Amino acid sequence: MLNGYGSTILEGAWLTLTLALTSMAVAIVLGLLGAAFRLSPIKWLSLLGETYATVIRGIPDLVLILLIFYGGQDMVNRLAPLLGYDDYIDINPFIAGVFTMGFIFGAYLSETFRGAFMAIPKGQAEAGAAYGMSGMQVFFRVLVPQMIRLAIPGFTNNWLVLTKATALISVVGLQDMMFKAKSAADATREPFTFYLAVAALYLVLTSVSLLALRYLEKRYSVGIKAADL
Repeated sequence: MLNGYGSTILEGAWLTLTLALTSMAVAIVLGLLGAAFRLSPIKWLSLLGETYATVIRGIPDLVLILLIFYGGQDMVNRLAPLLGYDDYIDINPFIAGVFTMGFIFGAYLSETFRGAFMAIPKGQAEAGAAYGMSGMQVFFRVLVPQMIRLAIPGFTNNWLVLTKATALISVVGLQDMMFKAKSAADATREPFTFYLAVAALYLVLTSVSLLALRYLEKRYSVGIKAADL
């Protein structure tokens, strides 16, 4: 299959999926923090959250990947001797990819989560407090479930974009399926064959993701339409 490169590209596809899932986990954490900062009544926290979202969303992903990977590696190797470590430190492309993609898409998710929290009527939190719930109980039992339902459409879009954007990490040496396909294309001089295979794999991955996230959205929307009627 694929001139003997099929299994190699599938290995790269597994690495791509692992990268996407791990990066999204980092992005969710940063997105929630970013949303909390932007909704904070404390001005400097709100300004910090807005700056993070505005700056990161305003710079192309590829430029950020190159800046963070090469700039971060240079900074680490400049600081290491000051801490008594003289050997050159080569940052693992997978780790760099995870934190870079997580950092980038955390900014996008901060807007998704912020909008979802703002869409929840204030009376919901007030009703929870009236029932004697603590602030944490109101947040996790009342606000978060509704936020998830409202955020799923935006989250789905960000997940699809992140999944496709993982192809950019191949420029820093990560041997994902894009890297494997390019190597196979260079060796066989059949770029169309291998890039078409990669396109098909990305399509399968995003299609399965869409089905799973739509099912999740339906689960969280149970009873909502009936209640509106």
